[in-house]
Amino acid sequence: MSLDEFFSAYDRVLLKWPADTHAIDVKTVHGTTRINACGPADGPALVLLPGAGATSTVWFANVEALSQHYRVYGVDIMGDVGRSVPGDHPIDSVDELLNWVTAVLDALDLRTAALCGHSYGAMIALAFSLRNESRVDALTLLDPNACFGSMSPRYLLHALPILLRPNENRQRRFVAWETDGLALDPDWLDVLTLGAAHFPTAKTIVPKRPKPAAFEGFDVRTTVVLAGKGKVHNAARVESAVHAVLPTARTVVLENATHHGLPMHPAAEVNEILLS
Repeated sequence: MSLDEFFSAYDRVLLKWPADTHAIDVKTVHGTTRINACGPADGPALVLLPGAGATSTVWFANVEALSQHYRVYGVDIMGDVGRSVPGDHPIDSVDELLNWVTAVLDALDLRTAALCGHSYGAMIALAFSLRNESRVDALTLLDPNACFGSMSPRYLLHALPILLRPNENRQRRFVAWETDGLALDPDWLDVLTLGAAHFPTAKTIVPKRPKPAAFEGFDVRTTVVLAGKGKVHNAARVESAVHAVLPTARTVVLENATHHGLPMHPAAEVNEILLS
């Protein structure tokens, strides 16, 4: 298996997107960012940030419904797996990571946008929104890890082999464990596992968990979606932690969802939340 096979799998998943999907390459000081866009050109903007290693293609089960209302922009996170190509100045701090998001929105000519992130993408979306409140119309966080509470030691222990020495089989076993053997799309699973095995590794820049004071006066309409069967953290505890710092936030626990099954399973419920 090789990087060519990764890109072939990526393109196969992209074929599951709507027929009007097209690629946009945005140049910033950190390199060229790949964005897959679909939906009406004059629709309200929805920017989707995937989990680590998932790539923008992961929204394949969501974008048909979402693009009925939104102009959808699926972003390959710079420095992560995907078709974004880092330049001579890699992102090496949280400030640069958040400035990169700003540069992407500027290049797309989006003064404001609804922002949705899953997992690592949710961490970026929350950090960006706290710093750039005026640019975010609405914020949706899908099972955000380490944003409102700590991650489960059991989950981290299972993830450790992949962090230390990633390969296809380890990634497949890990996802099968976390999702309780959920039948995931085989093409997308190839994207995830081939990306883990063959993609050039860059240091992942992770925003720290915001302190409670960071949420004071935060006025962005926020929805936090939690995976009831997820193994990253305890959904009920995270839900309580969200309400402690953001009393007005909407929280939804999807009882049968797992962390690595989102946003594909349950896609209909995720779509309904984003469209409501």
